[in-house]
This record gives sequence, C-alpha cells and structure tokens, in this order.
Amino acid sequence: MSGANDLGTNASPTPSAMRRALARARDGKTLDVTEAEVLLHARGDALETLLDHAGRVRDAGLSAAGRPGVITYSRKVFVPLTRLCRDRCHYCTFATVPGRLESPFLSPDEVLEIARQGAALGCKEALFTLGDRPEDRWSAAAEWLDAHGYDDTLSYVRAMAVMVLEETGLLPHLNPGVLTWSDLQRLKPVAPSMGMMLETTSTRLFTEKGQAHYGSPDKDPAVRLRVLEDAGRSSVPFTTGILLGIGENHRERAESIFAVRAAARRYGGIQEVIVQNFRAKPATAMMHRPDAEREEMAAAIAVTRLVMGPRAHVQAPPNLIGAESGGVDEYALMVRAGIDDWGGVSPLTPDHVNPERPWPQIDDLAARTAALGFTLRERLTVYPEYVRMGEPWLDPRVAGHVAALADPETGLAREDAPVVGRPWQEPEAVLVSSGRTDLHTGIDGRGRSEDRRGDFDSVYGDWDELRAGVDREGAVPRRFDPEIAAALRSAESDPAGLTDDEALALLHADGPELEALADLADRVRRDTVGDDVTFVVTRNINFTNVCYTGCRFCAFAQRRTDADAYTLSLDQVADRAEEAWNAGATEVCMQGGIHPDLPGTAYFDIAAAVRDRAPDMHVHAFSPMEVVNGASRTDLPIREWLTRAREAGLGSIPGTAAEILDDEVRWILTKGKLPASEWIEVITAAHDLGIPTTSTMMYGHVDSPRHWVAHLKLLRSLQERAQERNGRPGFTEFVPLPFVHTNAPIYLAGLARTGPTVRENRAVHALARLLLHGSIDNIQCSWVKLAEDTCRQLLAGGVNDVGGTLMEETISRMAGSGQGSYKTISDIRALVAPTGRPVRQRTTLYGEVAEDRRRVAEASDGVAPSVRRPTLPLV
Repeated sequence: MSGANDLGTNASPTPSAMRRALARARDGKTLDVTEAEVLLHARGDALETLLDHAGRVRDAGLSAAGRPGVITYSRKVFVPLTRLCRDRCHYCTFATVPGRLESPFLSPDEVLEIARQGAALGCKEALFTLGDRPEDRWSAAAEWLDAHGYDDTLSYVRAMAVMVLEETGLLPHLNPGVLTWSDLQRLKPVAPSMGMMLETTSTRLFTEKGQAHYGSPDKDPAVRLRVLEDAGRSSVPFTTGILLGIGENHRERAESIFAVRAAARRYGGIQEVIVQNFRAKPATAMMHRPDAEREEMAAAIAVTRLVMGPRAHVQAPPNLIGAESGGVDEYALMVRAGIDDWGGVSPLTPDHVNPERPWPQIDDLAARTAALGFTLRERLTVYPEYVRMGEPWLDPRVAGHVAALADPETGLAREDAPVVGRPWQEPEAVLVSSGRTDLHTGIDGRGRSEDRRGDFDSVYGDWDELRAGVDREGAVPRRFDPEIAAALRSAESDPAGLTDDEALALLHADGPELEALADLADRVRRDTVGDDVTFVVTRNINFTNVCYTGCRFCAFAQRRTDADAYTLSLDQVADRAEEAWNAGATEVCMQGGIHPDLPGTAYFDIAAAVRDRAPDMHVHAFSPMEVVNGASRTDLPIREWLTRAREAGLGSIPGTAAEILDDEVRWILTKGKLPASEWIEVITAAHDLGIPTTSTMMYGHVDSPRHWVAHLKLLRSLQERAQERNGRPGFTEFVPLPFVHTNAPIYLAGLARTGPTVRENRAVHALARLLLHGSIDNIQCSWVKLAEDTCRQLLAGGVNDVGGTLMEETISRMAGSGQGSYKTISDIRALVAPTGRPVRQRTTLYGEVAEDRRRVAEASDGVAPSVRRPTLPLV
C-alpha cells in the first residue's frame, strides 16, 4: 500500500492537539468528532501510540467476550448475482453494461454450482453481491426478470437465497445495496445477515460533479444512513463500513465513523465495521487517484476501534493489503491497529469487486495471524453474539440452518460441521395454544406478572441514545389569548380550513377558550351526525402477545418465555368468535403481536376460522403492521395480500399502528414498527380495494402539538384522496388514543411523560372534529384509556361514538389502564346518561343493527358470560 491520497485542504493538527487526543484515548475517555479527526492524522510516533491504545481496547473486548486472542474470518463463496447497477460510481469495475455480459443475471444453475463447490470446500457463507436495482436503469435486466417470473431483483435474490439454503446449507449474506424497511422484512426470513457499505457521509462527494458518487442515486449519504437505521429497527445483523481515499477529507471520515457508531448504539444491529482502502482500477474515472496509504489505513482502523469501542467488530479485508510492502508487514500493522476480523475469505471464488487482488490462502492467513500472537477462528456470516441471542436477530426460518453450523457455546462456526442442504419452510407449529391464554380475564384479577418484559434492557435499543430526540419543549402548552380567539373565529366560518398556526393555538386553549372550542366542536358534531351516541357490540381477540418488534410504548408484547406470554390456537380464536356472536356481537376485532413463528398465511387462517364458525360476523382485523408482516413473509405485494385476506373473510382493517405519523416521533416510540410511509401505503391500498379502515392517533408521550396537527391533516388528505380516487370514503372513524404510561417501557425508561392531561384530551378531540369536518364524520373516545368523567366531557366537545363493549380489552390493561376490560351495554348507557343524549347500537361501518341481533345483545348485555366478572350479592 503506497502513495498519497488527496484529502483536500486539511490542516494538520498541532502537536498539542495530538497529545491531548492521544491522552484521552489512553485514559479511555469518550472521543468527540474533532478529537477523532485529529487522531486520523497520526503518523510516526503518534501513530505507534495510537495503535497501542486501539489494540488494548480490542484485547479488552475479546477477553470480555470470552475469546481472548482470537481473530475471526468467514469461509465463503462469492455469488455475483448480477453486475448490472443503476448507479455510476467512478471507481467501480464490478458494475458493467448488458452488452458485456452473456446474461443480465446468473441463472439458478450457475448460482447453485458456485454454492455446491463452496460447500464441498467447507465454506459456510454465500455472499450475494449485486448492483442496486438494475431493472430501474437497464431494460435487459427488467426483461430477464419478467421472463423468469420475478417482479424485481430482490424477488430473485430471495428465491436464490432459499435455494442455496435448501440445496447446499450455505448461509446467505445479502449485499443487494440500498434496502427499504419493507425490503428488509422480505429478506430477513431467508438470510441470517445482510450488509451495505456506508462508504462515507460526505454529501460533497454525492452532489458535486466529478466526485466519486456523483450521478449515483443510491450513494446519497442520507439514504444509506437510513438503511443502517432500518436494519437495526428490523433486528437484522448488519455489516457496514467506510471506504478510505475516494475524495473525503479527514473531518468527513471522522463523521462517517461516528454515524456508524450512532446507528450501532441506537439499535445494536451493526455486527461489524469494515475499514476498506481505495484501490485505483484501470478504465475508471478514478484510475489515476493514488491508493490510500497504509499509515492512513492503520490510523482509520485505530480510530474506528476507539470510537466504536471494545465490543465492536472491526475488519480489514486481507486481500487489499500486502503481506510485505516497503519492508513493512501490513498484516501486522492492521492487527496492531485493532482489527478482530479478517472478513470473508474464499478458497474458491475471486473478490469480484476487487478481482485484481486475490484472497490469501487460509492456511497462510492463519500462520500470519498466529505469528502475531493471535489464533484464527472461523465464524459464520452472522457474528457469535447474534447466534447466541437468537430471537429477535435470527428469523425462525433460518435459525435451524445457523444452529446446524454453529458451536452453541461460543457462537462461532463448528469447523467440522457438515454443510448440507436443509429445508426452508414456514413453521408448521403455528397458532398452537400456549402460555397464559386466560390473560384476557386474568388481567382484571391477578393482573400482569411483572411490570416489564424480561429483555427490557436489550429489545428496545439504547435508551440513552434516544433521549436527545425527545422534544420536551414542544409538549409545554403556551397560551396567547388573542391567537386563540382569532383561531376560534376562523373555525366558526371554516372548521376544516384552519391553518397549522390556528390549529396549534386551539390546542393550547384553556379556561373560557377551551369551553368555547368544545362548544363549537359540539355544534359541528350535532350538524354532522346528530345527537346519537353510538357503540358497537364487539369482541377483541388478541391471538398472541409474543412479539419482538420493540415498540417502546407497548406493555402488551412479551417474549415467548415470559410469564404472561400466550398464543391462541385457531380453535380458541373461533370459539371466542362464536361465543361473541352468541352474545349479540356483530364484530370481532383481531390483532396480535408479530410472532416470529407466524407464517404470512396465518392471518388468512384466522379470518377464515371466524368466518367458518360465525359466518355473519364482521371481521375487523390486522393492523397495517400485521399486513406488512404478512405480505413480507409470503413475498406478496400488499394489494394481493389484502385481496387474499378479504377472500378469507376480512371485512375491514383497524387503523392502529399509526401512533404519530411522523418518523421523527415514530423512531423514538418504536424500534422496529413500520415507517409512516408504509402505514400510508397499506391504508391507501385497502381504500383502493374497497376495504374500509379506521384511523387513530396515539398522543401524549414524546410528541408535541405540532405533530398532532400534522397527523390530523394527513388523515384528512388520505380521506380526500380515497373519495376523489374511488368515489367513496376510506376511513369510517377517527379514534384519538391517549397514551397510557404506567407500564409502558418508554415511560419506565424515563423518556415519556405521563400521558396527556384532561385539558389536552378535550382540545385534541375537539380539534379533530373541526379539522376532519366534511371528511371523517365519526369521532370516537376510547373509554378504555379515559376516566368516565373525561369521556362525558369529550361527548360534550365533538365526540359521537364511545367504541365498543370489547369483552376482552387486554392491551391497555397491560399498560396500566384502570378502566376495565369490557363495558356492558348497561355500562355504556350509564356512561352516556348524564349527557342526556340517546344511545344507539351500530355496526362496524356505522350502519343500523338488525333487530334480531339487537335483541340477542340486550339479552346478554353485550358481553359474553365467560368474561363477565362475578357480581357479589348485596347483603
């Protein structure tokens, strides 16, 4: 490795700045970006000192992990599935044009031949490398995929990964470039790990003509950082890294390392960080740029180690350095700098990205590692920590393949493990009754077993990293009487036409202004839907609470081993639906956790089980998160999945999983739930297909009033789109959901407040009535989350519906709500009676209930006998 890399006009740090930074590294102090930038300049004696500090940090991490003196590698084959790419990186020779290829993609037979040869040589990893979405640029790629029956490149990647698992037993590591959150859901069931090099966070290299990433849409640093975040949210063990010497300066290099650390800390999903040196290649725009110098490579590795810390895995590709160069053993230099992994090494295939740099022989690599005082050990494509943790990092569909090759004690590879194909399939044992299936009734008696789930400290990500994102100032009410009065005047003439500033002013209303707002909302309600207070006789059926999504507000989700975890069988679901029908219910509302074992078709089975047992029951089921989960696990487009769900018996969809439709808030509230854009995609698809949905907003946690206004206006725009596009509304109602804090993990961790105040509840419901006027007619108050007095105040401030009898409301009760798990019809009438308004039973879609169903409901008081609490006799 020789030559000088032009890093722009970086000024070298002063000797005193270098001494201070080295002293802080020596003392184990947390470095900031400026100190890291200084250390990246280290050369000579300063570099020697830096390497010593980094090596000690690495050694401490290996000892803590129970692997002192071990440097790992993965024995792999390289599967270049396609060399076509929509990007134009100025240093790349891997990507080419269709005319230079016999076929746009490797055929299944070619993929299988590579994998079989690798398995015969003892390889355990199949590294799938390919260009980003080539069908978007090259018609030849799109035509090949269409001719072979694949919707897109990722569908082919998924199919080939399954084939390799089944036919050879090699573990796929997927490098398909930029992935969306939903792409990660599609691919996680077929691969234990994935990866994408961040390369750099320098926007300059992306936006300036002539720079390395100009003209390459997938090299936008913001896009690539989002992939790292989404991988962590999805609990995908993910490989990333930085590329040295492509035109970035020292500051940008330091910022890139810190960006990787932020993603790693927030979600724990970065399994390794590759520090890769640029190598100039002929016939590229950057062919004359000097290679990265070995000293800057060593400094970058050492700084990466110090910034990432002892537990991180830092890798340097051994084929991109020289064994001896200018009298310097570059292997020794990189080990001294703090690496603990040599990456994937193939005894069969070349490095197709750097074909001019052959892999070292594994025996030679082991000997060189041993000469440096370390032992070379084989790992799998997924790192040992994730192998040992299992769920949620390993999907059950590939966990068995990993276990067959892993040492259960260390999580490393069993070098003598036979590499043979094993079936890849959806789990057969699904929806088998297990755990605390009486939680729906026991929650009102014995309560929950613990106030938090057993993996509280890991499943939600790093709590400390989240604190900086919480908007505490925005949640504080500010009252400016003239602004509120002006907003009220605007609302009188055009309730739905309020500007953002006017709506925000109304959310801060208190005292007389709040009463005026509630009165106006109530008059609008009366003009829109009349005086009836409606309700539905329904039963909630939460078919499982096993979930590893990591929603930080949710106290319902449990690990499968937690005391309160349960899963209902299909027969139990059907029994509860039948019992609800016999009690006069016209609807079942069914939602559940994202159980790792649940096939995407299980949702169809659940809907069909209810339809078969109670044919006339309306099935209101499956939140947008469940829809995306089902579509991902079946590899079906969302619209096709929804169509099949409707054929199975689905009637409408709850608009839950919305929380706040702003990713700024969502990624604090939840680790792995779907982004706002995916929620919108599901909802609009449902509306286009004629499947009605509700709409919701959970508020009063880490959000602020500006988020509430934006959320309401977004819902209105979606309703208007449905009306304009389909000639019918999509949303049947809007349900504001006040945050219940008591057992919510995000509250227990000290990040969320104690839910909204009564004043805020009144203002939110009233404003919803105004902003949604002419769009969504029905505004509901959630009695499970609100005291009865508050419900009555809301009924006097724009609300016309009180939800349903529910029969078994467990989610809010697990969070700590004290309002019970059901209300009888008599309870609902008693709740509404002081308002003087009539009460009317409705259907899910706000239609009239048939007389015979009303009589059955009245006879049971709207609640199945099995869930009724015994009433003590009067003495």
